[in-house]
Amino acid sequence: MKTFCGRANPTTGAMEWLEEDENYDYHQEIARSRYADMLHDKDRNMKYYQGIRAAVSRVKERGEKAIVLDIGTGTGLLSMMAASAGADFCYAVEVFKPMANAAVKIVEKNGFCDKIKVINKHSTEVTVGPDGDMQCRANILVTELFDTELIGEGALPTYEHAHKYLVQEGCEAVPHRATVYVQLVESKRMWSWNKLFPVCVEAEDGEKIVVSPSEMENCPGVPSVCDIQLNQMPSSDFTVLSDVVTMFSVDFSKPVRSASTYYRVQLEPVKSGKAQIVLSWWDIDMDPSGTINCTMAPYWVKSTSAFQWRDHWMQCVYFLPSEEPVLQGEKVYLTACRDEYSVWYKLQKARGEDNKADVCVESPVCRCQAHLLWNRPRFGELNDQNRTRQYIKSLMNVLRTDSVCLCISDGSLLPVLAHYLGAKQVFTLENSAVSRSVMEKFFKANHLEDKIKILEARPESLTSSHLEDKKISVLVGEPFFTTSLLPWHNLYFWYARTAVCKHLASNVTVLPQSASLHMMIVEFQDLWRIRSPCGICEGFDVRTMDDMIKSSLDFRESKEAEPHPLWEYPCKSLSDPLEVLIFDFRETVPQHCLSTEGSVNLLRKGKSHGAVLWMEYHLTADISVSTGLMQISNEKQDSYLGFESPKDASSVDKGTNERMRADYLHVCEGKALHRRVFFAVVWVLGYVSSDMHPGDWTSSFSPSSGFCSSAAA
Repeated sequence: MKTFCGRANPTTGAMEWLEEDENYDYHQEIARSRYADMLHDKDRNMKYYQGIRAAVSRVKERGEKAIVLDIGTGTGLLSMMAASAGADFCYAVEVFKPMANAAVKIVEKNGFCDKIKVINKHSTEVTVGPDGDMQCRANILVTELFDTELIGEGALPTYEHAHKYLVQEGCEAVPHRATVYVQLVESKRMWSWNKLFPVCVEAEDGEKIVVSPSEMENCPGVPSVCDIQLNQMPSSDFTVLSDVVTMFSVDFSKPVRSASTYYRVQLEPVKSGKAQIVLSWWDIDMDPSGTINCTMAPYWVKSTSAFQWRDHWMQCVYFLPSEEPVLQGEKVYLTACRDEYSVWYKLQKARGEDNKADVCVESPVCRCQAHLLWNRPRFGELNDQNRTRQYIKSLMNVLRTDSVCLCISDGSLLPVLAHYLGAKQVFTLENSAVSRSVMEKFFKANHLEDKIKILEARPESLTSSHLEDKKISVLVGEPFFTTSLLPWHNLYFWYARTAVCKHLASNVTVLPQSASLHMMIVEFQDLWRIRSPCGICEGFDVRTMDDMIKSSLDFRESKEAEPHPLWEYPCKSLSDPLEVLIFDFRETVPQHCLSTEGSVNLLRKGKSHGAVLWMEYHLTADISVSTGLMQISNEKQDSYLGFESPKDASSVDKGTNERMRADYLHVCEGKALHRRVFFAVVWVLGYVSSDMHPGDWTSSFSPSSGFCSSAAA
C-alpha cells in the first residue's frame, strides 16, 4: 500500500507531494536509530550481563524461580543474557513493531524460544494473569530505558507502573539504582549557546554596540537539556566552580514516583566566578552493593583507562536562568527540579535557614521567543566575533551612502550592521511571526524601530509597495534559515534571490556573491560505530538487526546525509578537501541542472567511514566564511582535520584523553570550538564496515528539487 505525503523542501521552499510506502516512517526511525551504538558499547553490555547473572543467582539462592521482565527489549539481548544466566522465563516487552519482530527472529535464532516471550506492547498495556500477556508477576526487572538525561525516555512512569502492576514487591532490579551528579562551572563558550552577547561595530561615526532586549537577557531559555560529548570539551573552555556532588538517586528495586518534585544540595564554591552552567551525568549500579558500576563521568572525573565511547549516553549541559556571581567558600544552594521527562536547575545564595518555600517545580519557558527562533548552534553562530567581523568587513566594502539594502535571512543581525555601516535604507524579510516579533524587540532595544523596516512576507509575495517603490541595490543574507538542517538547505537564499529579482537594481550587489560545496573522505575515531554491523554481541547472534538496519538504510530518505556537530567526533582526513559545486548568487537559479561527478583519490591509508560535506560562502571576491574545514595540520606525516581545533593536545591537563587528542584533531565547525557551531554533515558510505573504500561520486543541483548526492563505495 502506498500513501501520498506532503513535505516542504527546505532548499526550494516548495511543497512537494511524494508517494511513499506505508511503512516509510519506520525506515527513518530504524536507519537513524542508535541500536548499533548500544550494541557496540562493550562496557554497557558487560556490566548488564554481570548484573543480570548476579540478580538471577540471588533469586535462585532464595529457592525461587527466576521470572524476568525486560522492558524495552530492543533486540532481546538482555533477555537472552537472563535466559543464558539461568532464568526460568523472560517476558521481553517492545512497543516498536519492527524491532519486536526482529527480536522474535533473534530469540529464535539463538535458541531461546522456550525461555523468552516477546510482547509487542507498551509496558503499561501488558496484562498479568492466566489469560494475560504474563502468567505471573516477575521477580527480576531488567530495563534499559535511559537517555543522556536519564529520565527523558519516560523511565520514571514506566518503573512506577511496573512496580504497581507487573513485578513482585521486593523484586531484583537491573540496574539496581541510578545516581545523578552535578558540577557548577563558568564557561563563555557554553554560555554563548544560550545568550546573545553584545556586538561591537566600528562605524564611521564611532563605535556602536548592538545589545539584546532586556526580555532576552532575563529569559531562562528553553528547558530542554543540551546533551554533548563533554569528553571532547577542552578543560581550557570552562572553569570549575564546585566539586562534583550527588544531586539525587533512584532505587529501581523499590516503587518509583514519577510526580514532579525537586532535590536540593548545598555547594561550597572552590573558586570565585560566574555560575552559568550545570554539567551533569549519571551512573548506574547493576547490583545492590554498587560493585558493578557503569558511569558516564567525563574525562576530568575518571581516568582515561576506563573511557568508553558511546553516543547513546553522553553528558548534560544545563543553563542556569541567569549567571550568578559566586565567591569561593560562600555556600550556595543548587536545586534540581524535574517532571516525568526532564530536569532543570536553579541556584540560590544560602541564607540563615534553609527556606524551601520559594522552590518552583514548574518547567521554565522561553518568554522572549528568541530561544524559539534560534537554536543553540545558532546562538553560538551569532556570538562568533570572527564571523561577524567578516560580514562587517564585507558590508563596508559594498555599502554606499545611497544604498537600499534588503536582508533575506531568519533573525539575522545583518540589517543592524547594514544600518550602522551607512546604508540609506534597510529592509529585512522575516518569514514568520516569531521571527518578526524577535526582530521588533531587537530593533527597539537598539532604538532602530524607525530605521529598519520589517517585511513579514515570503520572497515571491514581495511587492513594490512593500519596498516603498525603491529598487534594492544591495541584497544580503548570511544565509541562515530556521528550516535548514543540512548545509545546502540554506541555498534557499538563491531561490529567494530569484523570486525578488524584479525588485533588484540592474547593478545590484549580492552578498554573499556565491557559495561552494566541499567534501572530504574521513576516518572517524568512533562515530563509525553508529553505522557498523554488530554481528555477534556478548556471544549472541544479532545479525537479524544488522540486516534490518541495512534494509532501512537503502530506503531513499535514509540515504540522505546526516548533520553532526563534528567537534564532538574526532576524525582523520584520507583525502584532500574537494570543491564539488559552485553556486553563483549573482545570477538567478538556472533552469538547467548543475551536476558534477568524479573520483576521490585517497592520499593516505585508513578506513574510509564516510564523507564530510560543508558549505563555504564567498561574501566578496576575497572574503569568505566557512561552515566546515578551516585548516589542515600535517602532524605525524599525516593530514588531520581542523574544523578548527578547539585547542591542541599540549593544552590539555594531564589525566585527560590527551593521547586521543594527539592522534586525532577535532572536527569543529568554526572558530575555537563553539563560536561557529554550524553542523557539518556526514555522508555515510552505506552500512560501514572496517574495510570500506570510496569510489565514484555524483552531485547534482536541480532547479526543482535542490541538491542531491550519491556515492559508490
